[in-house]
Amino acid sequence: MSAAPPPAQVFVLCTGRCGSTTFARAAGFASNYTAGHETRAHLLGEARLAYPPRHIEADNRLSWFLGRLDAAWGDNAAYVHLTRDRDAVAQSLSHRFGKGIMSAYSRGILQNARKDAADATTLAFCEDYVDTVTANIRAFLRDKTHVMNFRLETAEADFQRFWSWIGAEGNYKKALAQWSIRRNATKPDRA
Repeated sequence: MSAAPPPAQVFVLCTGRCGSTTFARAAGFASNYTAGHETRAHLLGEARLAYPPRHIEADNRLSWFLGRLDAAWGDNAAYVHLTRDRDAVAQSLSHRFGKGIMSAYSRGILQNARKDAADATTLAFCEDYVDTVTANIRAFLRDKTHVMNFRLETAEADFQRFWSWIGAEGNYKKALAQWSIRRNATKPDRA
């Protein structure tokens, strides 16, 4: 985390399955920012990254737009690298393997690698995804001035640091309470 106050624009970069929805909900209690989760994920071109001023955006798909994010915002934004235990993320992704980002990754980005790697487990594909996205984010952040690492496992303490770091105003108590609510959790029968 940098010592200087960060710019007002904040991007939360992550693999997904690590608390990004909760992060956006908690950040939404800041009165001097807007906050959202995947709010522009459906847009193309310049519109995809045209976030409003003083906005906090959590979107795992931004990891595939890092070149454009750098061109649009570069070091004029603050970045949070939201993480969760790698194995927990991969396990959670494996329960959603046939849809969403894992379907796109395993069938599109890897061009149907399941045919060539028939002996690879679903979990192995999910681990590969987590490692790839994490490496992309780390490479992107290596020259950025305003960066904060945030772990789901220490969310309450990290959120307190985040709130202070960006100079957030608003209902901190309600924001912090969001971290005790489980969202988009893997159903027990799928665990």
